[in-house]
Parts: sequence; structure tokens; C-alpha cells
Amino acid sequence: MHQADFRFGCPLRVRWSEADPQGIVFNGHYLNYADVGVTEYYRALRAAEPARMQLTGEEFFAVKTLLEYRAPAMFDDLLDVQLRLSRFGNSSMSFTLGIFRAGQLLVTGEIVYVHADQQTRQPLPIPQDFKAAVRAFEQLTPEETANPG
Repeated sequence: MHQADFRFGCPLRVRWSEADPQGIVFNGHYLNYADVGVTEYYRALRAAEPARMQLTGEEFFAVKTLLEYRAPAMFDDLLDVQLRLSRFGNSSMSFTLGIFRAGQLLVTGEIVYVHADQQTRQPLPIPQDFKAAVRAFEQLTPEETANPG
């Protein structure tokens, strides 16, 4: 995995409170970094509008996260959180994550979201206009993000 594999990334500086006494980032903070990346991805896509979700009563809920640690980030490192959509299902979607420091891959991951009703938490189909916006942003064809099988 390389930074060139991604169309979207956002910078993030490691803060003092995220590191242990040796200056190494505590592993749980990488989930926060991934979440910041997803929020910024939506913002770049112009889909990060909380009022829109409140009006429709729909939301994307994280149902799975997988992180693989390759090398540690340190206090004050400037990280690049990279994301790309890797799959659309009917009501779910998956992102591939890469966290880099100066081109070095530190963490890889996958995040799966399910589109659901905010009250009942029952899955709902992902709107086609959202899928089309993501595919245009990522410059992907429907076949490249199709649910396998």
C-alpha cells in the first residue's frame, strides 16, 4: 500500500496527550485518527452536513474496524490519514485506511459502515445519489465498488 493508492488524505499532528511516556502514540488513538479522516473525507465530498442527516433521519454507523500496526507514530509527528472507498453493498460500505508519516506506512485498516435509520438502527439502502457522488469523487466505476459475490 502506497499513498499514491489514495485520492484523499488529510494531515494530522500527533498531540502530547496521545503519546505514552516514551513518546509513542497509544494504539487506541489510531481509531480517532481514522474517524477524523472519515469526517474530512465527507467534508471534501460535501456530505459532512449534520443538518442533512437530522432532516432525513438516516445515518452511517460504524460496525467494524480493523487496524494493523506496522510502525509507531511519535509525539509531534505529522501524519497523513489516507482513505478510499473500497466497496459498496446495498446498505453498507467499506473504506480502506492508510496512515503515513513522510511516506512511510504506519497503519493499515478497514472501516465498515452501515446506512441505517437513526431511531430503529435498521439498515436502509444507501441512496444512489450518495453512491454516485462518492464514485465521482474517487473516479471509480460501479464495478470497482460492487459488493463481491
